[in-house]
Amino acid sequence: MNWLMVVVGALLGAPLRYLTDRAVQARHDTVFPWGTFSANLAACAGFGFLTGAATAATVPQALQHLVGPGLCATLSTYSTFSFETLRLAATRARFFAAANAVVSVVAGLGTAYLATALARALLL
Repeated sequence: MNWLMVVVGALLGAPLRYLTDRAVQARHDTVFPWGTFSANLAACAGFGFLTGAATAATVPQALQHLVGPGLCATLSTYSTFSFETLRLAATRARFFAAANAVVSVVAGLGTAYLATALARALLL
């Protein structure tokens, strides 16, 4: 049953990542990959909230599989983040490449931490 929940979450997360990327990037006229950045932050928030909820309350295992390795794992994309960072560096947009690498990691960790704290505060 858990593998089925992962599949269902992935069926939602993968197209959501693509649609988020396109919708956000269409609104920004810059080489910085705001779409991928936004999708990755949303995934970090989802993972963080799930982690906080699971430590503060009982979260059914099926829901954990649906949201964690299903939805959030396919919503985030390390491969696209890596490709876009390398593409920025190769096209001499080195400032944007460095900013993408540093800001993505710091913002992702911060978002996950804050979402975990929020879930704990709401559920304890």
